[in-house]
Amino acid sequence: MALARVRALQKRLIRKYGVVGAVAGRYAEAGLHVQVMHPTRYGPAHVIATGGGQRLVIEVVEGVSSVGPEVVEALYNKATLLRAKPVLVLYSAGPQLNSDARALVQKLGIKVRRLRPPVLPADALPEE
Repeated sequence: MALARVRALQKRLIRKYGVVGAVAGRYAEAGLHVQVMHPTRYGPAHVIATGGGQRLVIEVVEGVSSVGPEVVEALYNKATLLRAKPVLVLYSAGPQLNSDARALVQKLGIKVRRLRPPVLPADALPEE
């Protein structure tokens, strides 16, 4: 996809989905096809990214101080159901994994990524 199309897609995703859209835009920029808020019986999978021989289920956490094992278990269940690799994205500097969640992440082999918020232009901010 051309860079201009990727940037336009990123702006649309941010306007519609906020933080989840910003994370989906990063994966779209990396050349993956993204689906946002895909329904499952365990709750919506925030982002499903496919391409390059891989399929990822991405759960975005923001606005909380501590992430517990229930979030990790739900992500693992969604990824197993969708036959994908689970990725937990901690958005901004706020969310931290507590000790139980950290042990569960290591046991289940879940990748944890931290994304810092980009500086967004004024026209790309989500509508309130």
